[in-house]
Amino acid sequence: MSAAIKILAIVLLSLSFFGGEARAFILDEEIFSQRPLDPLAPRDDQWPLHQMLAVNATDFAVRYRYRFAYYFKAPEQLVLQASYVGALQRDLRRLGYYCGPIDGIFSAEVSNAIAHLQKNHSMRVTGTLTDGVRRALHLP
Repeated sequence: MSAAIKILAIVLLSLSFFGGEARAFILDEEIFSQRPLDPLAPRDDQWPLHQMLAVNATDFAVRYRYRFAYYFKAPEQLVLQASYVGALQRDLRRLGYYCGPIDGIFSAEVSNAIAHLQKNHSMRVTGTLTDGVRRALHLP
């Protein structure tokens, strides 16, 4: 008799703990469904394909270990570094000024994007990397 009372007590305790919902013992489908952020994302037969951030060629370029090392470089030296130009292109793209590839090459498109940024921020329009552009993009 005491075993039946123990089982009944466990059942009542579990029902009160889980609110009487029978689906509490079943794995919830919403926990494991990974809906993509992009509704136009590629899909296979059943599930959306794995989405991750795009990897750029400049992500693995040589760079300084500490941020303050860039403060002592002249802009002419920085436009020669692929990693810095890649970060410049990324930030210009984030603000909508640049639409080209992020390849780490300081091209005419990058220069035009910088000129548009300088015009919109009431700077002297030169199309070159200046300290004002670096500050506007929060780059060292």
